[in-house]
Amino acid sequence: MLYLVWLPADPEAAAALVPDELTAAEGSPAFLNQYVVDDAAQTSSAASDEGFGAYSLTYLGVDLAGLDTEDGTPGRWWTHYFDSSPNMIRYASDHGVPASDGETVLDLDGDRLVATTSISGVDAIRTTTRVNVGTTARGNGQLRYVTRVGGTLQSGRYPFVVDMAEEFEPVSVEFLGGGPDSLEALRPAEPLNVTFGFYSPSISFCYPGGEGPLGTEPHGG
Repeated sequence: MLYLVWLPADPEAAAALVPDELTAAEGSPAFLNQYVVDDAAQTSSAASDEGFGAYSLTYLGVDLAGLDTEDGTPGRWWTHYFDSSPNMIRYASDHGVPASDGETVLDLDGDRLVATTSISGVDAIRTTTRVNVGTTARGNGQLRYVTRVGGTLQSGRYPFVVDMAEEFEPVSVEFLGGGPDSLEALRPAEPLNVTFGFYSPSISFCYPGGEGPLGTEPHGG
């Protein structure tokens, strides 16, 4: 998994992707997660026809103001979600996620990691980082992603446990022209200003980790 947060070139355009009921965080930070599940056995219900199977996923969105979790991690709004698993696309869509088809590949060659997302067979996003896995650092916590289901904003809590690479340096985030035009609103500023990021060779998470109407305890009330 490669996770990055950066400041966009056009904060107002990024903020415009957030619903009127919510407010983008200062500077409209954009987030990107690119990851690959190599084996269906790494997911729950792997033997079920409804299981997610081996899949890849890229999602993006905007950090939100006033909806931080207890440890200060900002709540987040998904704007794009490109998944290779039809079952997961259906599941995510039912939970208000803007899920559609896409493929993600992570290629770690020495200390150079290149993550490429393609949509309808056309490359859309390519991130390049320098990585030394070395002695990983353990992290854990909960993320909050906000969605809309049936007209109601929902807060989902997603617990995770992650092993993060010892050394990690973002090099570039390239928007290559594939995918929907709305991706351009999240294009990073130049020079690239990454405010948070990590590479993990191993991460576990619950998807989703509990949902409820936004504004009720413990969902931002």
